[in-house]
Amino acid sequence: MATIDELLSKVDSKYTLVHLSARRAREINAYYHSLGEGLGQYVRPLVDQVDSNKPLSIALEEIAQEKIVPQYPGDAKAQAEALLGSDGDDVDDDGGGDAQVVALPSDDENA
Repeated sequence: MATIDELLSKVDSKYTLVHLSARRAREINAYYHSLGEGLGQYVRPLVDQVDSNKPLSIALEEIAQEKIVPQYPGDAKAQAEALLGSDGDDVDDDGGGDAQVVALPSDDENA
């Protein structure tokens, strides 16, 4: 099992580590619960040898081995640009995030 310092070196903050590991642990838990149903909606654990079978321990080990990395809003567009080799004008950015829509004053309102 990786230490906290090793895990924190893989992400940018302790809050990212908590969020990423909790989200992945929920996915792993859902995977185990859906096995009998045959739905195949969830990704199985990406590590084979873990000291514990608890979903959070598995998630932390995946982060330590860099099998799970955080993806931030806007990263999808940057990755698509790198793959396509374009300026990204034809790539939709569906990264979501905390974007805000701000209404700008029109020229008519300034007069």
